[in-house]
Amino acid sequence: MTDNCDKFSAQEYQYAETLFREPVSFVLSVADLSQLPLSEISEVAFAGRSNVGKSSIINALFGQKKLAKTSNTPGRTQQLNYFNINNKIHIVDLPGYGYAEAPEKLVKQWQNLIFDYLRGRVNLKRVFVLIDSRHGIKQSDKEIFDLLDKAAVTYQLVLTKTDKITSKELEKQVELLKSEIKKHAAAYNDIIATSSVKGTGLSELKAEISTLI
Repeated sequence: MTDNCDKFSAQEYQYAETLFREPVSFVLSVADLSQLPLSEISEVAFAGRSNVGKSSIINALFGQKKLAKTSNTPGRTQQLNYFNINNKIHIVDLPGYGYAEAPEKLVKQWQNLIFDYLRGRVNLKRVFVLIDSRHGIKQSDKEIFDLLDKAAVTYQLVLTKTDKITSKELEKQVELLKSEIKKHAAAYNDIIATSSVKGTGLSELKAEISTLI
C-alpha cells in the first residue's frame, strides 16, 4: 500500500523482481566504522525498533528464510550487517533500537554507530525505517527521525506485520504516519505497508530499492 499504486511502470516492477532474483550474499558484520567496506556501490539501509521484523523483511525480499538471522529475542542485531546483491547494491541491516532492557552503555554504542554511519556514508541512498503496524510510532522512532533529519539522509517509512491488523486499523496507522512525516524534512512521502508472511507490499519495496541503483 502506497500513496500512488501506479508510481512504477510494469517494466520497473519487472526489473525489480529480476534484481532480487540475482545472487545475494552476506558480506560482513560491522561493529566499528573502520570495518566498513570501501565501495562505491549504492547502499540502502533498514532501521527499526528491536523485533520490528527487519530480518524477516530482508529474507522475504529475496525469497529466503535464513539469509538474515531472525530471533524472538529483541536486540539480537547489534552490528551493521551487509548483504550484497551481485555487486549492484548493498542492503544494510542496522542494529535495532528502542530495546528498553539493553544496558544503557550498549544502547549508546548502537546509537553512536548508527549516527556515525548515517552521516558519513556518501553512497547511502535511502534508509527504510520499519514501523510495527500493531504498535505505531513510538518515541524511539521519533528520535530516529530526528537523527536522520540531522544527518540529512532521505528515509522512507515501511509498516510491517500488516497481516496482524484489520484494514481499518491499517488505514488509521497510515494516516498517523503521514501526519508525523510532514514534520520531518528528510522523510519521503510514500509509505509502504508490508507483510513478510503474505508478501504484501514487497513488490513496491523492491521497486523503490531498484530505482536507487
